[in-house]
Amino acid sequence: MTESVTVRVPAKVNVQLAVGAARPDGFHDLANVFLAVGLYDEVTATPADTLRITAEGHDVDQIPLDRTNLAARAAELLAARHGIEPRVHLHITKDIPVAGGMAGGSADAAGALLACDALWSTGASRDELLDICAELGSDVPFSLVGGAALGRGRGELLTPLTVGGTFHWVFAVADGGLSTPAVYREFDRLTAGTDVPAPEADPRLLAALESGDATALAAALANDLQPAALSLRPPLSATLAAGTAAGALAALVSGSGPTTAFLAKNAEAARDVAAALLASGTCRQVRVADSPAAGATVL
Repeated sequence: MTESVTVRVPAKVNVQLAVGAARPDGFHDLANVFLAVGLYDEVTATPADTLRITAEGHDVDQIPLDRTNLAARAAELLAARHGIEPRVHLHITKDIPVAGGMAGGSADAAGALLACDALWSTGASRDELLDICAELGSDVPFSLVGGAALGRGRGELLTPLTVGGTFHWVFAVADGGLSTPAVYREFDRLTAGTDVPAPEADPRLLAALESGDATALAAALANDLQPAALSLRPPLSATLAAGTAAGALAALVSGSGPTTAFLAKNAEAARDVAAALLASGTCRQVRVADSPAAGATVL
């Protein structure tokens, strides 16, 4: 058995998040266009007497360090399928914003799954790993795959997408997190009594990704959860306005928020938007990153 395995796994931004009406099981059908971005967590798996989690980095006081952590659940599910005990120490180095709508917890789950697969030499197929990912959560399969993909169902049914260039992003991190279930409940409240259309991917957006055209992508960015996130966290409107005023091509709430995402024309423009956002006092910190990024990768 290897001494330890470290996996790097990216954050994501939803360049389109089309949300259907609530299903009988409480979930929502989605047309979810994922784009992996170059902000990363790292998960290191080391043999241990029992399963334990440690963490370092940004806002780790906000993540659970017990078996409720998705990384721990990933190790348990993989071990159970292969008839072994999940005796592993998982150490998470956080750089993805916590509870920020960028799939940090899902990234850690995918990272832990790939690290434990390598550590234990389980020989799990890609399909088996993706099946476990889907059991763990809607965003976890994409964290494993990376790049760009259209997510159907709850977001777990992935179709890879072609990206024809590099997109430059600025992310503004808000104070505190937003609960994804709470944002969906607010979406249901805001859309109650209305005809919520079936979610479909926007052909203009898919074409903009394929061509690498940032201006065209900016015109097509959409997030059906944004009104709900702004309803629960009204100050985010000021952050969006500050980034747009600073020259961002477009601004939107990332996933369920409260992180906000700003698409910039190029790397220099991204640095300018980041500086203006930080000076605006409307966010706690800013991060600059490019996309697409590779999925979970053993280092």
